[in-house]
Amino acid sequence: MQEKIILASGSDIRAQLLRNAGVSFDVQVARIDEDAVRASLQAENASPRDIADTLAELKAQRVAAKHPDALVIGCDQILALDQQIFVNPQTPADAVTQLQALRGKKHQLLSAAVIYGEGKPLWRHVGVVRLHMRDASDAYLTSYVDRNWDSIRHAVGAYKLEEEGVRLFTRIEGDYFNVLGLPLLELLSYLTLRGTLET
Repeated sequence: MQEKIILASGSDIRAQLLRNAGVSFDVQVARIDEDAVRASLQAENASPRDIADTLAELKAQRVAAKHPDALVIGCDQILALDQQIFVNPQTPADAVTQLQALRGKKHQLLSAAVIYGEGKPLWRHVGVVRLHMRDASDAYLTSYVDRNWDSIRHAVGAYKLEEEGVRLFTRIEGDYFNVLGLPLLELLSYLTLRGTLET
């Protein structure tokens, strides 16, 4: 019998990536206090990688508790500038401030995914992308946020590479799927090797 897959994320782009890959799944958003967990881990000097991995696992675990027979995919994405972590901007002014802090520098996007099933984590991966942002002017950053606020308000770092945000960068090192928030190739490889997806 085909294993049931549940995506424990409300991200439209993650769901679209899985649908485009021909994966059949349901969506159930995990309800956890991400801010509290992140703050606690930061207080313990956890690395950005460990924070992303922990949040992804907690989301998968929360949904898997209600669906013990399913494979549950939990995801999280962290933007790290050195050891500083950025979260989704709350206001357009926040977005401009974030972009000003990132411009002219290299930062990392860490996209974590954990598959939970059989009462335990079965698989995990954290994909890392290094992004070099150009030294854009204050005027451009402000006008960029004004034009794109409705789209970028839910984007860590206040940009989307699949939209105008690509103009902010001079170089990107890593897998584009990780930029979008899902280590898709590694996830599909695991599900295929497991026999969940047709070979």
